Amino acid sequence: MSEALQELAAHLELKRPNDVVATHIAFGELTVEATLNGIADFIDFLRVDGACRFSSLVDITAVDYPDREKRFDVVYHFLSMYQNHRIRVKVQVGEEEMVPSLVEVHPSANWFEREVFDMFGILFSGHPDLRRILTDYGFRGYPLRKDFPTTGYTEVRYDEAQKRVVYEPVKLVQEYRQFDFLSPWEGAQYVLPGDQKAEGK
Repeated sequence: MSEALQELAAHLELKRPNDVVATHIAFGELTVEATLNGIADFIDFLRVDGACRFSSLVDITAVDYPDREKRFDVVYHFLSMYQNHRIRVKVQVGEEEMVPSLVEVHPSANWFEREVFDMFGILFSGHPDLRRILTDYGFRGYPLRKDFPTTGYTEVRYDEAQKRVVYEPVKLVQEYRQFDFLSPWEGAQYVLPGDQKAEGK
């Protein structure tokens, strides 16, 4: 399998030298780092080229590297049922940059791109309906960015007096919370391995 992946990597580097930045094979999978500007044409090539035929878009996701100049990696996963290969394509994206949408090439990219926009705030140019898909209307921030607080910014609850859902700033009441970091089980009557609570340490 790794020999076939090496041949595929060499084929891509030969046929698309302006689009392919680097290739890596690890754990039986080929990863291709591609350029942002040529990503849509490169992925169309992966779909139609006879040696590739990656006709199934499996997933689109992103990874946040807040300390890096180009903060995000947008990651595409493809399957070729004809060649029995999988491929991962990564492209680096700055916080202010837009990624060309793949909806024209792979219609299934529609919801994947909406999810990446909703979770990371990455914009896709040419997308027909780029709006949030998982979070609520009026949601503030992007939950999968590493600088997003784990508690969020607002909490939602149903107010019985007002008979409606209300949004309020998050208030964390610390008064009755105890953190001893010894046991994950509150009120456990037995000692877990490595838990020194019973011995008073």
